[in-house]
Amino acid sequence: MLSITGTFLDEITHDIPAQNWGAAEWAKDFDAMQAIGIDTVILIRAGYQQYATFPSKILREKVRSFPVYQDLVDLFLSQAERCGMIFYFGTYDSGDYWQNGNYEKEADINRAFCDEFIEKYGHRKAFGGWYISHEISVYNNGMMKVYETLANHLRNLKKVPILISPYIKGVKQFGSEAISLEQHQKEWASVFARLEGLVDIVAFQDGNVPLEVLGDYLEINKKLADRHHIRSWSNVESFDRDMPIKFPPIDFRKLRYKMEQAASSQVEKLITFEFSHFMSPNSIYHSAHHLYRRYCDWLQTTSKL
Repeated sequence: MLSITGTFLDEITHDIPAQNWGAAEWAKDFDAMQAIGIDTVILIRAGYQQYATFPSKILREKVRSFPVYQDLVDLFLSQAERCGMIFYFGTYDSGDYWQNGNYEKEADINRAFCDEFIEKYGHRKAFGGWYISHEISVYNNGMMKVYETLANHLRNLKKVPILISPYIKGVKQFGSEAISLEQHQKEWASVFARLEGLVDIVAFQDGNVPLEVLGDYLEINKKLADRHHIRSWSNVESFDRDMPIKFPPIDFRKLRYKMEQAASSQVEKLITFEFSHFMSPNSIYHSAHHLYRRYCDWLQTTSKL
């Protein structure tokens, strides 16, 4: 049975609250990650709109970014190195240009931004992967060009695996605008045909479709990725989309079911969005502390099988 061995690090977010952690709190959380076997951490985005995770000259010049008071990239790399983890660097998301059709500008800022990252941190021992942070659910020719431009550029900067984590345009988020399983298959056959040889790993988000059909989507995703020589992980969301609020930690029974479905589809690795808020014994959400304990109980049980 697969366990969760990777997590996103979300410090520039859309819709979950800041925990206001400093170095000591992050060190404690990396210890909690390590204790349950997490070996991979993925910075979900190193910059978003005018926010940045490290002092970036490029973002100051291009988007007039806000001051950075703590270098989180250095902090995360240091903790990953201490705990023997691999760190994936997440790219910049303007929250604007690519969503409004200015794909070239999105790619140009990102190329310069990733050049800057490599100059500052490319030598670090923990750095072992790229994460293209722009999330898509269907085929979009403009975004294919962004992915192609970025993937080629990142590969030339440092040849390490390139990861994406797209979402399914499912009913939980999109209601009547959701697409069918058949349309999803058509869209991603087209996407993967463009990304073959450029992207190494895909980890679909698993929370946008009802649990009773999740296995069907996971099976199709895996077959399509295999066809185009892209490795499959699964992004097992540890927050709950079924509640009337955004977003509480998930019920452990749902988490376990999603993990079992992902394992049945024969993906290579399970990662989650996101440990520190929704699964951590240090989270601001008290129910996350209990989720961590239930997960540890499950881990202990499975180790005896």
